[in-house]
Amino acid sequence: MAKRTRTVMALALAAAAVWAARDIPAQLGARASGSRRSRVESSPQYSGGKFRNTVPASEVTAASMPRLAVAAATGREARRPHLPVPLVTPVPGGDAEGLHITWYGHSSALIEIEGRRVLLDPVWSDRCSPSRLAGPRRLHEPPVALRDLPPIDAVVISHDHYDHLDMATIQTLADLQAAKFLVPLGVGAHLERWGVPVGRIVELDWQERATVAGVEFVATPARHFSGRGLTRDETLWASWVINGPTRKVFYSGDTGYFPGFAEIGEEFGPFDATLVQIGAYGDGWPDIHMTPEDGVATHVDVRGGLLVPVHWATFNLALHDWAEPADRTWREAKARDVALAVPRPGERVDVDNPPPVDGWWQQIS
Repeated sequence: MAKRTRTVMALALAAAAVWAARDIPAQLGARASGSRRSRVESSPQYSGGKFRNTVPASEVTAASMPRLAVAAATGREARRPHLPVPLVTPVPGGDAEGLHITWYGHSSALIEIEGRRVLLDPVWSDRCSPSRLAGPRRLHEPPVALRDLPPIDAVVISHDHYDHLDMATIQTLADLQAAKFLVPLGVGAHLERWGVPVGRIVELDWQERATVAGVEFVATPARHFSGRGLTRDETLWASWVINGPTRKVFYSGDTGYFPGFAEIGEEFGPFDATLVQIGAYGDGWPDIHMTPEDGVATHVDVRGGLLVPVHWATFNLALHDWAEPADRTWREAKARDVALAVPRPGERVDVDNPPPVDGWWQQIS
């Protein structure tokens, strides 16, 4: 009887594993082909079979992996909050006039700019991974369900890593919304494989522009990398300039610090607000994710008004303490006299009248 029970359990586990793995091939996306491939290969950023940064970025070396593995196995408790992350349930409806930013966690955010709504890097899944059973898991729930989002005019994707481009979220948004998807070169092939209509996909190279619903979008440089499988850098990564009729927002995407931000500020600034990556940094990858101090410097370089830090709090993707990115950003913003808002997930920030920073994260870390 015990043997039979073990056999049944083994079969059930095997079936569950097969079920969980069924979406992995689709999660990997697709390689650009046809006209998409031609655009990729003709890009000034593409050379030797892959996209490249304007300032080369070092990669994690094999020699450093054992040290990083040991570090990852220790201090785990400090890399997550000790109490639940406080969520703010967004009030449905309302107008999108003025300039408002709602941060949903990690890099997912809604920009309401002069009557239009722009959704950044939406990730609503439980894990940022191709697998339902493994990979970084959310430290808090999404503060709002996808079905409860207001009408969206545009979805902006910075690059194709799993914590920024989530297949299930994209497919749901494609069904629920009529928004167009603005993506860097090569990323459109992923969306097309996932069922997003070709006419709703806008692919841009750096410095290319597109206007959607009266808002101008410019794909601007970043210092990062890409890839959803074993190959890297076959799709482009980008920061984004979002220009309304009179208001401007800058989104850094994932990036290391580099002189290109000052150039973006000179050409496109000043900005009313910036959303800048401040988390998931580490000594082993100094050129592809910014420290909080680098993030504040980027905000200054692009000539930003209000800084809203992103890319922290939701997924454990690095070795630093959970609260450290916000602590260091707050300290550096004070030192450089930078206007800062650190909202709770789901909290809507009026850029012209932002709430004072209250250190809410310190109470749960």
